[in-house]
Amino acid sequence: MSMLTPPGMGGKYRVTGTAYPRMSRKRSRRRIVLAALGSVLALALVGYGALQLIDVFRGDGPKRNTAAGAKDCPTKSPEAAAKGGAPAAASTASAPAKPAVVLPQPGTITVNVYNATPRAGLAKAVGDELAKRGFLIGTVGNAPADFDKKVPGTGILLGSPTTDKAVFAVLGTQLPGTTQQTDTRETADVDLILGDAFKELSTKEDADKALALLANPAPAPAKNC
Repeated sequence: MSMLTPPGMGGKYRVTGTAYPRMSRKRSRRRIVLAALGSVLALALVGYGALQLIDVFRGDGPKRNTAAGAKDCPTKSPEAAAKGGAPAAASTASAPAKPAVVLPQPGTITVNVYNATPRAGLAKAVGDELAKRGFLIGTVGNAPADFDKKVPGTGILLGSPTTDKAVFAVLGTQLPGTTQQTDTRETADVDLILGDAFKELSTKEDADKALALLANPAPAPAKNC
């Protein structure tokens, strides 16, 4: 009887020999596969997190682009933000106003008024009204043959090649819709040739507003941040 056999136990319960069977449990192949997949997933998550951290520190993300695009917009100072006030740099958001434009005065512009329509007395009526508004009136009468009954629009402003564009602009405020042309004259006077579409001059009030806009152009609109 072996020394490993408890007393009273013999026969088939008898343990003999010096080698003993291993009692370890076999590993499951399924567990090995799941463990491998888990390791791969963990590595992927670690790598993605590292890339996100790199982007944050480098500032290449969308937030940086948004900030860069808005760098020109005014920001509120801490005091203004607390009080709900306007941005501290709001004064720089809009473009500076354009300087006033020096326009020729009506009293320095000589206008010849010609009637190219079938309406009798039209040139005289328009010349008289322009004189009341300060313009110097030259010749008044029917239009030359080159224009008589040949002006379908409101009218034509005809001057020399050296006529200042501002002269056309000032006279044009009295009669919107006119076109501008030049001829071979060397004098500074300007012809106003009334066309078939002419009805009446602009009101004095509207003409003065148009002149004010010419002299003081509106500033550029503020940037929309």
